[in-house]
Amino acid sequence: MFGNVRAWSRRHERSAAALRVAPLAALCAGLTVPYAVAAPSSQLPGVALYLALSAALLAPLLWVSRPVASFAVVALVSFGQWLGGTAPLLANLAVLIALYAVAFRCAFRWALAALLVTELGVLLALVGWDNPTFGMFTSGSILVVAVWLTGLYAGTRRRYLEGLEERAERAERERDQQARMAAAAERARIARELHDVVAHHVSVMVVQADGAAYAMDGDVEQARQAVGTISATGRAALAEMRRLVGVLRENEAESTDYTPQPGLGQLEELVRGSAVPARLCVEGAPAPLPEGQQLAVYRIVQEALTNTLKHGGVGARATVELDYTGLDLLVRVTDDGRGAAAAGSPGGHGLIGMRERAGMYGGAVSAGPRPGGGFEVLARLPMATAA
Repeated sequence: MFGNVRAWSRRHERSAAALRVAPLAALCAGLTVPYAVAAPSSQLPGVALYLALSAALLAPLLWVSRPVASFAVVALVSFGQWLGGTAPLLANLAVLIALYAVAFRCAFRWALAALLVTELGVLLALVGWDNPTFGMFTSGSILVVAVWLTGLYAGTRRRYLEGLEERAERAERERDQQARMAAAAERARIARELHDVVAHHVSVMVVQADGAAYAMDGDVEQARQAVGTISATGRAALAEMRRLVGVLRENEAESTDYTPQPGLGQLEELVRGSAVPARLCVEGAPAPLPEGQQLAVYRIVQEALTNTLKHGGVGARATVELDYTGLDLLVRVTDDGRGAAAAGSPGGHGLIGMRERAGMYGGAVSAGPRPGGGFEVLARLPMATAA
């Protein structure tokens, strides 16, 4: 409830200020008739002066956006009232309201200055009394300090709540930004996966299809084997693409695919099933690696064999080497193809994807023609402990 009231007050400051001043203004207006009766037989000013002073003291309280100016006007009107010898009025309580507003909204130096001015006003008001006492000054000072401290506390709490709201909004913005960054990273990962899957399998299918077309008339059995390889490769590509695209789908928890991703255990099958004649060499004892790092090694080898298939030329052979003997896992894929003489394919992302995969685990990838001919891809990945 109070939160809604504060929110409404922030949206309608002038209306809220008028509602706060209204009770005091109504009380001053209600005392006009008794004041008119008592004024002729006392030192009180006339009704017209009473109403004019009351309006001059209460009107500045509506300047919510300028609390210092409002307090200054009320203080100057009260000081002029004291200089004119006019007795204190009920509307002089506007000084306390203006003091509260300064303490609530302004910096501490302005609040302290307003407190000192109000204390001076209390002292000047007691000077005009017949028998002023120190107790009267003390009571007035206690009231003034209590109003001042209340304004300081309310202002501090308001700033604290505003700070909390600002931090909450900033946290929400950061959360949304992190969610967008995570979604972008996931899309990039899926794009790399799709590139590796499509580039490798489609390249194998194209080579096998060309071989089948060439051997169809002369060697039917070889053509049949090539067509079988095309079929198996196509099914594997579809299965992997279905798994990757399934990541993008939502509300399909019942049909979630829990098939493990390829790793080092499937590397020999990858090398043996490649359309390029290739062999796998392993040095040292294989270390247990996290699944993500195994997938990175698998994709790097897959992309390197795909590059050999596309750029190595006819009769190119490849060698895949895994070296576990050092602190880093060395993955070297070499071929004896055309190397530097091979024409580059525009728009390719294979090497970029390999470097990104290795960089995820603190590794690096270098690729280039070999001095004696052919091409070499060398990946170096720190061997992390499997989770």
